[in-house]
Formats: sequence, structure tokens, C-alpha cells
Amino acid sequence: MPARIAHIITALIFFFSAAWASAQAPASSPALAENAPDHYTVTAGDTLWGIAGKFLKEPWRWHEIWRSNRNDISNPHRIYPGQILVLDKSGAVPVLKLAQALSQGGSEVKLEPGVHEENSAKPIPSISPRAIAPFLSEPRIVEPESVAEAPRIIGTQENRLYLGVGNLAYVAGIKTEDQFWQVFRAAAPIMDPENGEVLGHEAFYLGSLQMDRPGDPATLRVTSAKREIGEGDLLMPAARLDIPSYVPHAPDKAIEGRVAAIYEGVGETGRNSIVTLNRGKAQGLEVGHVLAIYRDGRLAAYKGASGTDRAKEYQLPAERFGLLFVFRVFERISYALIMDTSRPVGVGDLVRTP
Repeated sequence: MPARIAHIITALIFFFSAAWASAQAPASSPALAENAPDHYTVTAGDTLWGIAGKFLKEPWRWHEIWRSNRNDISNPHRIYPGQILVLDKSGAVPVLKLAQALSQGGSEVKLEPGVHEENSAKPIPSISPRAIAPFLSEPRIVEPESVAEAPRIIGTQENRLYLGVGNLAYVAGIKTEDQFWQVFRAAAPIMDPENGEVLGHEAFYLGSLQMDRPGDPATLRVTSAKREIGEGDLLMPAARLDIPSYVPHAPDKAIEGRVAAIYEGVGETGRNSIVTLNRGKAQGLEVGHVLAIYRDGRLAAYKGASGTDRAKEYQLPAERFGLLFVFRVFERISYALIMDTSRPVGVGDLVRTP
């Protein structure tokens, strides 16, 4: 009986997974990139997004060409350096398959289907973890309510102006039993480019503290200090660094917003940089969403063919020039990594469903 139940559960899981995949499937198959290779050998430092960009015009749709090939790549988050991916264009929808090299002479590579045996090597990530890790483990954006409610350092050991590793801080307002804390300083507010509303504050991460003696005030010891720590600085429970296996995908509905801030007040930025968006969970934004970046079109004044007529103004359409990937979402704001851009990205640039 238990074995039969297990088979039934497995069948139901497969059925609902297939139904979900069908419901999520786009109207058209992903388009291949120009000069897409017939095969590619995975190397250390690759990302799923980067590899997909070699094969597809829309890299975030990589899971479609691997998902439809379940028997060959059962889990696209288990792609390892040294594996060879082969592009099969024989069917209606292109798929990527795993292969093993039989021989390699000159430029010719003979391939045959194969199965990769997992070893101690790490699978390649969806996107570069180096760019986003600090934004997952350290507080960077603090919403207004959090600033008002956060515990604060109200005194320092021996009345020191700044604390270093090993020094004690006296903190008021701790209401949980957390043992490990991060300390930060709320800096300039992040303003919504559309209406001027304060969405949150950029938080400068200062260091880490560990509970030494609970109470109110509690006594905490500084375990690491990236910047000076002093009275008035705020605390948050330490975040656990957990880089998930992201599945990039376009939102299933129209989402439109703006770049609200660039970390540490930089005016413009580019590829592999982090930006803050004025959209979050409340507007339907999710971790893994891919959005296109646009620059608002300018006003053009046209005086007619003769050049003497009274000028008529035209609003030119917004121009798309990049893509970004949402990797952390708060209630009204989000972090996104710029994946591709042909020009600098600035505060106020438009983002929307691609």
C-alpha cells in the first residue's frame, strides 16, 4: 500500500507540474541568438544567464529550452564545469542536451549523449553571486517603519566616540532573543521619482555585534567593524546569507516602475551594478522577475517641410536599452542587478515587463 500511494503522489506531482508549465508557457518559442553555437563547454565562472545568452536572444527564457528536455537535463541548477551542452534544433522548439566528448581533433568535436555524474564540484549559479551577496547578507535598504522601530545604540564602553572589534555597545529596544545583530546607519532617504514619496532609507552597513548580556539596555560586543560604530546607530537581526537558485522569468502581468536610487549616491551606473526600484511586493514584483530598461523619449519640435511653420511638439517613444534582474524584494522597493545595457543607467529610468 505505501508503494502504491507513493506512485499516486508522484503521478499527481508530475501532472500538476506539467499543468503549471503549460499555463506558464509563452505564446511563442524563444528565439535563438544570432550565431548560436551548436555546442558549448561549460567552464568555471560561467552563469546560467551567461550561457543562455549564447543561445537565446532573451536569456531569461533559458528554463524553457531546458525544461522541455527533462530527460537530459533534469535540473538546470545542476550544470557543472566540464559538461558539454548541445543545441538540438531538430524539433519545433530548440532544446539543450548534455553530451560527452568522444574525441577532439583540430576544430572537430565528436559528441554523443551522456549523463553527468555529480561530484564535489559546485554547479554554476544562475547569476553572479559576487555582485549580489552583500545585498543579501547585509542591510542596505531600510523602510521608514523599520527605522522608527529599530533598536539603537544609546551608549558605548567607556563613553567612546567610536567602537571597534571587542568593544561593548549598550542597546535599547531589543525585543527578541536574537544573539547576532548587524549595525547600520540610515543615510539619505530614497525618493520615489514619480511622486517624491519617501520609500525607504539607504543603509550603510557598519559591522556585526553579538549579544553579551540581555536587558534594556542590552550589552552587545562588536565582532566586526567595517566602518565606525557609535551612539545612535541602528540594529537589525543578522541576515543569513542564502543565495537561492533563481529562475529568471518575465512578470505574468504588466509592471512598470522607475529606478529610484543607485547605491551610495552614484549618478549613473552600468552592467553588473545594483539599482533600487520604486516597486515591490505591493505592486506584484517577485524575486526572479526580469524587466526591460527604457529611457524616456524626448520632446521633438517639428516646423514642417518648409521649416517656417509654427513648431509642433511630439513626444517620442521611450527607447529600450537594457535588462535587469530582480533578486531581493521588499514591500514597496526592490533590488535589481543590471544584466545588460548599451548605455549608462540613471535614476528615473523606466523599467517595465519585457
